[in-house]
Amino acid sequence: MNPLSITVSITGQAWRWRGAAGSGQSDDLVAQLLLSRGCPPDALEAHRDPTIRAFMPNPSIFRDMERAADRLAEAVLAGEAVTVFGDYDVDGATSAALLIRVLRHLGLKPQAYIPDRLMEGYGPSGEALVRIAQGGASLIVTVDCGAQAFEALARARGVGVDVIVVDHHQCTTDLPLAYALVNPNRLDEDEGAVHGHLAAVGVAFLLAAALVRDLRGRGFFSDRAEPKLMDLLDIVALGTVADVASLRGLNRAFVAQGLKVMGAGRNIGLNALLLASRLKRAPICSDLGFALGPRINAGGRVGKSDLGVRLLTTEDPEEAREISEELDRLNEERRVIEGGVQAEAEEASIGKDNRAVAVVSGLGWHPGVIGIVAGRLKEKLGKPSIVIAIDEHGVGKGSGRSIPGVDLGAAVLAAREMGLLVAGGGHAMAAGLTVAAGQVEAFADFIDERLAGDVARASGDRALLLDAVVACGGVTPSLVEALEAGGPYGMGWPAPRIAAGMMRVIKADVVGSGGHVRAVMSGDDGRSLKTVAFRSADTPLGQALLGAPRDRRLWVAGRAKIDDWGSRPAAELHLDDAAWVD
Repeated sequence: MNPLSITVSITGQAWRWRGAAGSGQSDDLVAQLLLSRGCPPDALEAHRDPTIRAFMPNPSIFRDMERAADRLAEAVLAGEAVTVFGDYDVDGATSAALLIRVLRHLGLKPQAYIPDRLMEGYGPSGEALVRIAQGGASLIVTVDCGAQAFEALARARGVGVDVIVVDHHQCTTDLPLAYALVNPNRLDEDEGAVHGHLAAVGVAFLLAAALVRDLRGRGFFSDRAEPKLMDLLDIVALGTVADVASLRGLNRAFVAQGLKVMGAGRNIGLNALLLASRLKRAPICSDLGFALGPRINAGGRVGKSDLGVRLLTTEDPEEAREISEELDRLNEERRVIEGGVQAEAEEASIGKDNRAVAVVSGLGWHPGVIGIVAGRLKEKLGKPSIVIAIDEHGVGKGSGRSIPGVDLGAAVLAAREMGLLVAGGGHAMAAGLTVAAGQVEAFADFIDERLAGDVARASGDRALLLDAVVACGGVTPSLVEALEAGGPYGMGWPAPRIAAGMMRVIKADVVGSGGHVRAVMSGDDGRSLKTVAFRSADTPLGQALLGAPRDRRLWVAGRAKIDDWGSRPAAELHLDDAAWVD
């Protein structure tokens, strides 16, 4: 039986080749991986080792970029007091840290302001901006927020402080009263189709490049060294991956080169965080999203919101160690809180299978974990999910995660314009909102009706896409190395998936508090393979593995990874699906 003849797997999917992979086999595996992810044939070499030089645009192509760079240059020359106002997530922390490090190098002493998630909520408030101005700042730069801060920016202008907005969230036709607003997702931005997938930290990097160029033209560096922007790509890579930005174009270069910088250990704070994360090897792309990012986020979710920026900007190894250990502790606390909210959110979703978008709410849920829970719910249900935490005052804070092909951010903006939300915005794959408790059902009805067609189209051709087929013994460290050469992988540039078989389940059990199913397989080729199906104990896949007859064969499909916990590195398969051989 060929795995590509599978029309209904254990999870109910057909198995197909990814893209135009044809037979799925090629003399050049990396070329096959790149082409099947949309790389043009004439751009293969540029994508094999994506560099900043190959993908970096002229920053001036973006609206307001030159105006923003000129204002920052004036601040540098005049020695002004500048405050960088960042969001409390990883993208906000990395964006703020990048600009702070650059401005420090240029001779300023910039301050960081990260709002408290619980007390202040998302984005700049008028009270905060006025308070910053009264503290002496003549220029405020908001990063990863500000595109919808109409009232706040109007108040800032009223007290005479200039505000530069550096954002990537979707905009409405009207724009707030900023001195400059740099955002590839402005509706009047010509570059949105090409660069709209940039995270805020990527936009901040482009602004830093424009600023250095501006100062170079003024002769500022005639007697001093320019900032080494390339040394900051580790921060850019972290923010890009943690914000689940699509790894296409410039983002691929940011991450590929940023991982090299991170491996060189130039950032004291990141070095300490890698140690606290207990990584024993050079970081890879998935580590940014699953090891480093959650720890940076933990400060904003359940602790002090400024811990991430402080860590990424410190030059004191002892301070870096203390902050990274605190973030690690907070991350464990976050896991416990998240588990409770996750269980209640899943229970609340029962009976809502007819909805195209899962919208669940609960009184007293911790708003710091609802984004993670929304992501988990989306993965379990296979459709966009929004989780809303309602406080004792009847105010709901919501966070949503979407699936490819469904623009959740635009739908949330539309709901806001219809008067269903107090506030809301985001981008295609993620959104945040504020809603009165009494409007939750009306909002759920609106979002369901608006996105039903998109969700149906995105889900209608559901299939498991494969990049290669191997025998059980073919899942080796050398195969993993070959597959990784087509990376970095992430949103918009999916990691390779292989089918392996045919094989039998020799042993299967549940491990860890997350209900992971570990199974040891024996192939027809006489080789064995360790597999793991994460958070699957109560799913059809996990149940099939746990109850598999010893004499029944199956194909398995998933991501080949290196298990480096033992004395010798070995390959294992992280399962997405399996199919019986009848």
